[in-house]
Amino acid sequence: MVSTAYAMGNMGGAGGQAAAGGGFGAFVPIILMFVIFYFLLIRPQQKKAKAHQEMINALKKGDKVITSGGIHGVIAGLDETTVTLEIAEKVRIKVTRSSLAGLNN
Repeated sequence: MVSTAYAMGNMGGAGGQAAAGGGFGAFVPIILMFVIFYFLLIRPQQKKAKAHQEMINALKKGDKVITSGGIHGVIAGLDETTVTLEIAEKVRIKVTRSSLAGLNN
C-alpha cells in the first residue's frame, strides 16, 4: 500500500498543472455569485440612490413633497441642508433634505 500511495503522489508535471487549474475552477462559482449579486442587488440600489439625490437637488419652492415619516407638505423655503414645509395654513416645520421621500403629485 505504501508504494502505491507514493507512486500516486509522485505523478510528475501533468498532475501538478491539473491541480493548479482545479484551484481556479473552484473560484468560478464564487465569482459568478458576486456578478449576480452586483446586477440584482448593488446596481439597482445605486440607481435608486442617484435618482433620489437628483430629486433632492431639483427641489424648488412650491413643490408638494412627502417626508419619509409620511408627512405631506408644500415647500415654503429651502436651505442648503434643510427644507421648510408648510403642512397646514400657517403651520411650518423644518426637515432635512435627505428625509424627503419623494414628490407628491
